[in-house]
Amino acid sequence: MSMNIFGAEATEEKAENARLASFVGALALGDLVKSTLGPKGMNKILQSGSSGDISVTNDGATILKSIQLDNAAAKILVNISKVQDDEVGDGTTSVCVLAAELLREAEKLISQKIHPQTIIEGYRIASAAALSALEKAAKDNSTDPARFRQDLVNIARTTLSSKVLNQDKDYFANLAVDAVLRLKGSTDLEHIQIIKKAGGKLTDSYLDEGFILDKTIGTNSPKRLENAKILISNTSMDTDKIKVFGARIKVDSTGKLAELERAEKEKMKTKVDAIAAHGINCFVNRQLIYNYPEALLSDKGIMTIEHADFEGVERLALVTGGEIASTFDHPELVKLGRCELIEEIMIGEDKLIKFSGVAAGEACTVVLRGSTNQMIDEAERSLHDALSVLSQTVKETRVVLGGGCSETLMSCAVEEQARKVQGKKAIAAEAFSRALRMIPTILADNAGYDSSDLVAKLRAAHYEGRSDAGLDMNRGTVGSMTQLGVTESYKLKRQVVLSASEAAEMILRVDDILRATPRRREAV
Repeated sequence: MSMNIFGAEATEEKAENARLASFVGALALGDLVKSTLGPKGMNKILQSGSSGDISVTNDGATILKSIQLDNAAAKILVNISKVQDDEVGDGTTSVCVLAAELLREAEKLISQKIHPQTIIEGYRIASAAALSALEKAAKDNSTDPARFRQDLVNIARTTLSSKVLNQDKDYFANLAVDAVLRLKGSTDLEHIQIIKKAGGKLTDSYLDEGFILDKTIGTNSPKRLENAKILISNTSMDTDKIKVFGARIKVDSTGKLAELERAEKEKMKTKVDAIAAHGINCFVNRQLIYNYPEALLSDKGIMTIEHADFEGVERLALVTGGEIASTFDHPELVKLGRCELIEEIMIGEDKLIKFSGVAAGEACTVVLRGSTNQMIDEAERSLHDALSVLSQTVKETRVVLGGGCSETLMSCAVEEQARKVQGKKAIAAEAFSRALRMIPTILADNAGYDSSDLVAKLRAAHYEGRSDAGLDMNRGTVGSMTQLGVTESYKLKRQVVLSASEAAEMILRVDDILRATPRRREAV
């Protein structure tokens, strides 16, 4: 006898229905993003419902973050995509597609009355075999700087080939590698600032050492300053408003009003003197600097930069080695920022401030140009993916081959392992192998090639011992990935297989979905 024990409007889906709902959601999400996979992937237009803003992208994480979902299993796929983006920076589409393909295979097995726990055991055996084969195929050239740099350039080219920067991937790959090698092994991308300016073409973008602030130098300040000692602050430099909200002052004569103004001016003059006592020649403030204090600072020969917003101040403190000060009573405790040269530069029609020779030698700025704002936004996302992958590769220096080569290699290894497994688990391991082969299949489909023919040839090539065989997406044939320089980060591939198999396991274990009663909004 079944009995409803839940509150009104709370719902429960059991066993087959719960599993079906999970599979349907995950497969729908995989089908949504799989057309963006690879160098011939298509773009998606995302339009905001409230503001109508649009963005054009083929970045899996951006697409998945932007869509509103109701299905629980689909949300798990979005989460693994976000983790992939945070952890490695690229492979966000691959991880979602692989998880969806694993579930597609699992659905077929469940319809053959194979228990989910048996499938999970088979998947675990297959996952271990795949990762072991991947590790054996990985190469490490970190001891040879010239070859390692070439590896990094190849990784950047491979990452960028599936993005909007595909046409100019050699130019941007070198730009990204130069920026990451300046970090000297750090994965902190805060040191690399990206400034977007519409106008020109994509190849007008360039890497500039130092730090560029998208602000202008104050009036009457020198436009060029050498050996700068910089005080970075977050303090109010405005005299003509009373700070207490709703405060009123009543005076019985204009003389008293003049006295008030004079007192305010004296207070500000004292503050300016305290700032000048730090022995600085450049003052950067997060807030506005009004005319009177600006004039006082200019008289003392101090360059002023106002309204350097929060991110600008934080990053400037990071790269110049200074601290952000709010009070100025103890100059000896304040750490000043230093740089060799501050000057005003022009990018397009805009004036910006460039800080050269900063204390953090790894700091640099990438200036991105392009015909439309959407183009520049997508170029920034593409470059960020490349920078993230490269910074991770500098730490985990092993590399593997791309173009469907690694997936086919792992697929063959899993098939070999499946032959040694007894029982129904072997069928699940074979299903894992088929799911891995779907990645090169989708790559070929997206390019309009005959995927069945190509993937069969690719698999045969691997069984013949050509372990570097992969898909040459320009010619539509099976080629050598070593010669083509299609290289990917080992950490990226490993994370894709780990995350996808764990997510598929988690969704397979579901046999019940409970939905709480929607919260009622009371009318006021």
